[in-house]
Amino acid sequence: MTHYKLILIGFGNVGRALARLLLQKMDELERAGITFSVVGIATGSHGNALAPQGLDLLEVLTRFESGATLDGLSEGAAPPDARALIRRSEADVVFENTPVNYATGQPAIDHLQLALDLGMHAITANKGPVVHAYDSLHRNAGERGRKFLFESAVMDGAPVFSLFREALPAAELRAFRGILNSTTNLVLSRMESGESFDEAVKFAQSVGIAETDPSGDVDGWDAAIKVAALSTVLMGVPVRPDDVDRRGIRDITPEDIDRALEQGKRWKLVCKAQRTKAGVEAGVAPEMVPPESPLFGVDGTTSIVQFETDVLGRLTLIEEDPGPHTTAYGLLADFLNAIK
Repeated sequence: MTHYKLILIGFGNVGRALARLLLQKMDELERAGITFSVVGIATGSHGNALAPQGLDLLEVLTRFESGATLDGLSEGAAPPDARALIRRSEADVVFENTPVNYATGQPAIDHLQLALDLGMHAITANKGPVVHAYDSLHRNAGERGRKFLFESAVMDGAPVFSLFREALPAAELRAFRGILNSTTNLVLSRMESGESFDEAVKFAQSVGIAETDPSGDVDGWDAAIKVAALSTVLMGVPVRPDDVDRRGIRDITPEDIDRALEQGKRWKLVCKAQRTKAGVEAGVAPEMVPPESPLFGVDGTTSIVQFETDVLGRLTLIEEDPGPHTTAYGLLADFLNAIK
């Protein structure tokens, strides 16, 4: 039986879903010879907690969801910030799930670098570090015999990155095309049912799919950083969000929706990248998709990506109705792959 000490940096929807999944899978992990304790949690607004003997996750979840802070759960003085928690934790694995910073990837990059420097496996669902610091984090992990993994950064828990890392050795990714932003796909689907853009966005916010400020989704930034992450890791060409030719769905009108339907087509926010002699040409933009496209039937929050490789032709991956629970599974899978 091998025991692992875990810390969670960020305890929003995904962090709490991971905590619940760890509790759900505890017996199954133990049968596989793995035990764990969560020794530290850093939150954005509910305080921080560090307990070398392990925190009671049920108590943490109950406190958090009732609006209470984590004050009093630490053994000794609580760490003042995430970096102090990482330094003092003596953990084996850090899960970094702070909000994404499209422009710089911070502070997540610093959290992950520090964890690797201290000999921890570094796991994240955050796209920022993948785009802005993939080479340095990957190199640092390799030099220290640790793993930097990020399966949940694109398409939640669907095995996008591990597909190429594990199942498709020596395959060259030449292009990809897909729908990678759940919010915009849901908004466009509801506009087809007669809602205005604002009404559809408000619905997406009401069900927790869209943020209070939906601009990262509807203006294409979330899609662009996902395109950048896939291009950087799977094509081996560093791409930043600003390198992606980006146009969101904010200007799509009900008249546009009707025009597409009259032609038997549907509007989709299409993400794509193509390998060229000069590097990678990447873009995000609304397109009228015809019925013969595999993107045509993708409704609501479902995501899809179609890969074109040199050895298999086209390979399509679809994830239906993702949520924090599927993102949490990607984090758990990364943990098990890191320690296997």
